[in-house]
Amino acid sequence: MQKLIKRGPHVILISLLLIGLASCSKEISATNALTAMGINSNSSTSSTIAVAADSSGTDSVYLLQPCERSFFRDSLAASALPQSIQTYLTANYPGYVFQKGFEIKDSSGTIGGYVVVITYNGKPVGLLFDASGNFQKVLEQREGGDMDGSGWHHGGRFCNRDGSHRDTIALTQIPAVITSYFAKQYPSDTLLHAFRNADSSILVISKNNGLFATVFTSSGVFVKRVALTPNTDSPNPPAIQNVLQDSLPANILSYLASTYPNYVFESALSFTPDGQSKGYLVVIDADNTKYAVWFDASGNLVATIPVW
Repeated sequence: MQKLIKRGPHVILISLLLIGLASCSKEISATNALTAMGINSNSSTSSTIAVAADSSGTDSVYLLQPCERSFFRDSLAASALPQSIQTYLTANYPGYVFQKGFEIKDSSGTIGGYVVVITYNGKPVGLLFDASGNFQKVLEQREGGDMDGSGWHHGGRFCNRDGSHRDTIALTQIPAVITSYFAKQYPSDTLLHAFRNADSSILVISKNNGLFATVFTSSGVFVKRVALTPNTDSPNPPAIQNVLQDSLPANILSYLASTYPNYVFESALSFTPDGQSKGYLVVIDADNTKYAVWFDASGNLVATIPVW
């Protein structure tokens, strides 16, 4: 079951291709929307950033960027980003392509944070950092006609937010070329979940003394394999079980909602080697990028892995 963050911000579209210094002090009148985004409606505002939705550059999506009233957004080159942000991007989004960068600052020049827009695996990703360059959240994307309401429409780029899980592939429906690949290359893997991504590629979650994500093209050609949890030295295979979204600890659900607005829940697994709970692995879709988010047994964030 999917949990959606309901919001309906009335935003002003600002084309940052034409404006170098853009105010992000356009007031949002929907108080409930601000509350859902974790923003104090008495002091915060929101604006949007138009970005190319794909490599063709012929279409656009809009990133919803909250910021404090009276702050402004000023363009920033990739080389001018704080080193901590550059390091974060390199470590977490290998092979990314820089699109846009901005300082968020007030009229006195005090920096309140940074926004960076990148392309990762051909898809735009907007990231918000604090003034010290620490990651805060992935900015929600919407199509132009979906700025109000729930932020999606049937048939649109983000229609998977309706909770129907049309991207889920039954294990029995995984293409034979992919199951054959596993049988030859990873014969000890047990396939757990499979998803068809927005670009028609296929993501398979499997276990083999640990959890792995393996990506294939739409025709079944291997792309990459990512370890989602560390292997254990235990002689016994860890117990890995499916976990319902509603059964996850409350602090995990709270973190996901605030860090990935309007995310789509895909699956969750508990990881228990030698009877000791190691934690939870949650797979989500945020703006058509799949993330594997790893939490410890207490629900504290351990690591985030952008998979595809």
